[in-house]
Amino acid sequence: MAGNPRTGRPYIRLTAWLRSQRLPCWLCGHNIDYGLDARHPLSFTLDHEQPLSRGGDLLDPANARAAHRRCNSAKGNRTPARQPQRASRRW
Repeated sequence: MAGNPRTGRPYIRLTAWLRSQRLPCWLCGHNIDYGLDARHPLSFTLDHEQPLSRGGDLLDPANARAAHRRCNSAKGNRTPARQPQRASRRW
């Protein structure tokens, strides 16, 4: 494969699609300020739920998640443990 696949049209299209949804960070749950400079720690980045180094697909929309740059960097190539869902009522 020639060049960086993250600068190709399919990856840029996937990033634009995810950005347009204005989702909160999937790792911490807080809102993302989509107007911040890309170098800001709380800016938007595309994160892969299944890391690429562990067999995740670069261009699969089902593997793409919105995340803060800081949260994405802290996660590294680990797969985060899922938080247990809270019950809707007190039992």
